[in-house]
Amino acid sequence: MSRLNISAWAIRRPVPPLVLFMVLIALGVFSFQQLPITRFPNIDVPIVQVLITQSGAAPSELETQVTKRVEDSIAGVPGVKHITSTIVEGSSATLVEFYLETPVDRAVNDVKDAISRIRSELPRTIDEPIVQRLDVEGLPIVTYSARAPAMTPEELSWFVDDTVARALQSVPGVSKVERVGGVEREIRVALNPDRLLALGITAGDVNRQLRATQVDVAGGRGEIGGREQAIRTLAGKPSAEELARTMIALPGGRWVRLDELGTVTDTVEEPRTYAELDGKPVVAFAITRSKGASDVTVAQGVAQKLEELKRQYPNVEIKQIDSTVEYTVGVYDSTIKTLLEGAVLAVLVVMVFLRDLRATIIAAIALPLSIFPTFFAMEATGFSLNMVSLLAITIVTGILVDDAIVEIENIVRHIRMGKSAYRAALEAADEIGLAVIAITSTIIAVFAPVSFMGGIAGQYFKQFGLTVAFAVFFSLIVARLMTPLLAAYFMRANENHSDREGLLLKSYTRLLDWSVRHRFMTVGLGLLFFALSIASVQLLPSDFLPQEDNGRVMLAVELPPGSRLADTQKVTASLTERLLQRPDVTSVFVNGGRILGSGDEVRKATLIIHLVPKEQRKLKQHEVKAEIARDLERIPDIRYWFIEENGQRSFQMVVVGRDGEAVNRVAADITSQMRQLPMLALPVSTAELDRPELRVIPDSERASMVGVTTEAIAEAVRIATIGDVGPALAKLTVGDRQIPIRVQLIEDARADPQILESLRVGTASGGAVPLSSVAKFEISQGPTSIDRYDRARRVTLGADLVGNTPLGEAVIAVTNLPAAQNLPEGVELKQFGDAEIMGEVFASFGQAMAAGIMMVYAVLVLLFSRFLQPITILFSLPLSVGGAILALLMTNQPISLPVVIGILMLMGIVTKNAIMLVDFALEAMDQGVPRREAIIDAGRKRARPIIMTTIAMCGGMLPSALALDSGGEFRSPMAIAVIGGLISSTLLSLVFVPAVFVLIDELGDWLWRQFSRFIGTPDEPENDPAASAREPKPSAAAKPLNDAEPQHELPLMTPQAAE
Repeated sequence: MSRLNISAWAIRRPVPPLVLFMVLIALGVFSFQQLPITRFPNIDVPIVQVLITQSGAAPSELETQVTKRVEDSIAGVPGVKHITSTIVEGSSATLVEFYLETPVDRAVNDVKDAISRIRSELPRTIDEPIVQRLDVEGLPIVTYSARAPAMTPEELSWFVDDTVARALQSVPGVSKVERVGGVEREIRVALNPDRLLALGITAGDVNRQLRATQVDVAGGRGEIGGREQAIRTLAGKPSAEELARTMIALPGGRWVRLDELGTVTDTVEEPRTYAELDGKPVVAFAITRSKGASDVTVAQGVAQKLEELKRQYPNVEIKQIDSTVEYTVGVYDSTIKTLLEGAVLAVLVVMVFLRDLRATIIAAIALPLSIFPTFFAMEATGFSLNMVSLLAITIVTGILVDDAIVEIENIVRHIRMGKSAYRAALEAADEIGLAVIAITSTIIAVFAPVSFMGGIAGQYFKQFGLTVAFAVFFSLIVARLMTPLLAAYFMRANENHSDREGLLLKSYTRLLDWSVRHRFMTVGLGLLFFALSIASVQLLPSDFLPQEDNGRVMLAVELPPGSRLADTQKVTASLTERLLQRPDVTSVFVNGGRILGSGDEVRKATLIIHLVPKEQRKLKQHEVKAEIARDLERIPDIRYWFIEENGQRSFQMVVVGRDGEAVNRVAADITSQMRQLPMLALPVSTAELDRPELRVIPDSERASMVGVTTEAIAEAVRIATIGDVGPALAKLTVGDRQIPIRVQLIEDARADPQILESLRVGTASGGAVPLSSVAKFEISQGPTSIDRYDRARRVTLGADLVGNTPLGEAVIAVTNLPAAQNLPEGVELKQFGDAEIMGEVFASFGQAMAAGIMMVYAVLVLLFSRFLQPITILFSLPLSVGGAILALLMTNQPISLPVVIGILMLMGIVTKNAIMLVDFALEAMDQGVPRREAIIDAGRKRARPIIMTTIAMCGGMLPSALALDSGGEFRSPMAIAVIGGLISSTLLSLVFVPAVFVLIDELGDWLWRQFSRFIGTPDEPENDPAASAREPKPSAAAKPLNDAEPQHELPLMTPQAAE
C-alpha cells in the first residue's frame, strides 16, 4: 500500500467519507430547490438604451438632428461593441451593446455623460433624453387578459395600469408589466376652426391659457393668528363640465367661454394599439422577467398574486392567454425524465455485465452521490436549470456511473481471484486509481479552457462545461472514496462464476495480436480513417440552434404605409377567422399596433398562434407555418413573416452603408434574388416603403417680414392636429391621478387641407396671419422608419428557413447571390443575429478545442510522468470524429451548437479507453513483462470494462438521442454525436491504440539510445527516503528524462502490481 492512498483511508475510516457525503447531499437537495428554471442560460449582455422623443417629428429629421449626434457622442465610450438605432415617427431609440466584460453600471454612467455633453446641441422641442440599462430578459414570458362587463374600457384599462401593475411589480423577478390594448382617459377639447377664425384666436393660444390656469401650485407660507399656514393656489377645475366654463381671453380685451370655441368631453385618447383574443377585443397585460430570475418562479408568483386580486375583485375576470413558461416547464420535466431513464439504462448495463446485484446497487448509488453535490456547485456559481445545463447533467449520466463501473469491475475481478471483498477493495482500488484520476482529469481539462470563452457563445459553453466539470469531479470523489468503501463492506464473492474466455474475447485477442505485429499498417489505416472523417465534415451543413416544436407560432403582419389602425384591425380580424378554421390551431392572440421586438406603428400587428400539443397533431410546427404562409398568399396588400421567440427571424443578414439610397437599392436586389432560393421562404427587407406626407414649407422672406418663426408654424400645425407634446399638456386632477387635457381641432378638420392652410399663427407684433400667407403646403412622401447599425444606414434582410434547412447553408447561398457578390463601394453585407453568433461559435470552437487538447496532454504527462505515451492516448481523439460525423449524416443532423458541445465533450471522454489500456500495460512492463505481451494482456483484461463503460454511457444518452419529449430537438443532436463518436472510438481504440503504443514505445527506446549519454545521473543521499525510486528500464517511452523514474509520485496514484 502506498502512502496517503485515499481509497484505503476511506475503507479503514468509513465515518468521515459518510459524513462528508451526507453534508453534500443535504446541500445539493437544498440547492436544487433554489436553482432558477429558465429556458436558456441567463446571458447578461450589457445593453444601454437612449430614448429621445419629439412628438410628430419625421424619421428623416430625427436622424439628422438627433440620432447621428447621439451615435457620434457614444462611439468613443470604452467597451462599445455595436450601436443600433431605430427611428420612427416621433421617436429615436439607440441601443448600445457593450462587450460582456464591461460593467453595466459604468456603461450607463458613461453613456449618460456622453449625452449630457451634447444636450445643448439637440433640438429644444425634444423631451428630455432617457438613458437606461435594459434589464429585460427577452420577450414577455406570460400574458393575461382582463374582462369586466360592469367596467368601461377606460376603467378596465386604469384598473390594469394601477391595481394590477402595482400588485405584480411587487412579485420578485418581475421586470416589467405592460398593458396591451385598452385606452387612456383624457379630456378632449375639440375646437371649431370657424369659431377660431371668427374670434381671431389660435389653438395654441387656447392651449397655453389652459396650461397656465388649469393648475394647482404652492403659494408660500403665512403666519396668521400666530400660527403657521401653508399657502396654496388652487385653480384646477375638478371636472370636464367645470373646465368647459373656463373663460378664454381673446385679442382686444374680449372673453369667451371654452365650450363656445368647441366641445369639451371626458373621453379616451386616440388609440394607437389594440388587443384581440380569438377576434374579441380584450385588455391584456404582459409580464417580462428580469435578468437572473426564474421563468417558473416568476410565473408562479404572478399566478398567486392574480389569485389574490381575483378574490378582492370578483367582478373582474382574469385569464391566461399566452405563456412561454409551459414549454420551459415541459423541457425541464422531460429532461428530468430523460435523466432518470438514462440512469436506469446505465445501471442495467452494470447488471447485465457483472450479474451481481450488490455491485449494481453500489454503481447506482454513485449517481445521486455525484449529481446532488453538482447542484450545490451550480447554485454557488450562479447557474440556472436551463436547456444547456440540464443537457450537461443528462449527457453526463453515463460518465458518472463510468468511474464507479471501472472501480467495481476491477474489485469484482480481484474477488474472483479468491480474495475477500475487503482485501479486493483495498488492492483493486489502489491498482486502478491512476487510470480513474486520469480519465476524470482529462474531461475536466477539456472543459476548463472552454469555460473562459468570450462572447455570447461562451456563455452557453460556460454553463455546459463547468456543469460537466463539477459533476465529473464529484464522480471522481465518489469513485475514490465511496465506491471502494461500499464494495469493501457490502460485496460478496460469487461462487458460481466462471472466468473462462468467451469466443468473442478469443477472437479479439487474435485481432489484437495481428494489429500489434502489423503496427505500421494498423496505424496507417487509423490515420486514413481520420483523414476521411475530416473530409466528410464538408458533407454536414452548419446551424446555430435546432428548430423546436413548442406549439407556439408568432406571425408579424404589416400593411402599406399610410394605413390606419382601423385598417389593421380589419385585416387581423380576417386573418384570425382564417386561422381558427384550422384544426391544429387552438387560439389566436392579436397584439395590434406593434411587431414584438421592433417599434410601434399602427399599420403593424403580431399574431400569437397557439397550436395543439405536437403529440395530437399530424403536422410538425414548421409544416404548419408553411401551410399558413401558403394560405395568406391570397390576401392582397399585406406583408407577413414569422418571428422567433427572441423577436428576430430565423434567417437574418444586414446590408449597411453610409449612402441610404444605395443600401436600399442593394437590399431590394438581394431580396428579389432570395425569392429564387428554395431553402428560404417569405424573404422580406426592412427597407420601408415611403409613406405619404403633407409638407409645410415656410416662405422665409414673408415669415421674417411678419415675425413668424418656423417653430411657431410647426407648433400651430402640431397642436391643431394631434395636440401638444405630453409634458406640455394641461392636467385635470381627479382623486390621485392626473388626466391630460388635449386641445386640438375637431377630427374632420385634419382631413381638409384648406382648413389647415387657414390656421392662424402669431406674429411678432401680437397679431396673427393665416399659414397660407407664410408657408406653402405640398403632398410628398418620406421614409416610414430608419434603421442604423454602427453609425451607418441598415436594412435587415429576413426570411424563414424552409423545413430543417440549416442556417449556415442559407447564409452561404445568400452570400453567393450575384447582387451580394457585386456590392457598390461603401456597402457591406454582414451576418446578423443568430448567423453572427453562429460564426462566433465556430471561431471560438477551434481555439477551445486546441486549448482543451493541450490541457489534456499536460494532465496526462503530469499523471504518467512520461512525455511520449500520452501521445498514444491522444490518438484515440481522431478515432471518435468519424463516428460522430457518420451518426450525424445517418440521422440528417447539421453541425449546430449542441453538436459542437458534444464533439468537445467527446475530446474528454474518449481518452478513457486508451488511458485504461496504457496504464495497465505500463504497470505490467514495470513488473518486467515484455512490451508486446503487456499491451495484449492489457487489451484482454481491459476490454470488458471499456465496453461496459461505453455501453453505459450510450445507454445514459439514448433517451436524449430519441428526442421523444419537449426540448428533445436540442438534446438529440448532441447525444447522437456523442454516441456515434463513443462507439467508433471504443471499437477502433481496442485495435489501433495497442499498435500506436508499441510504435511510440519503440520510438522512445530509439530516442533513449541516441540521447541518454547527454543526461546526467542523480546522486541522492543513500538514507534519503525520496530516493527510493525504482531503477530505470531500457524502455524510454516508459522512462522519465533522468535515471530515477518517479512514476506515480503522488502516493494515492501508485498502483499495485498487476496480476
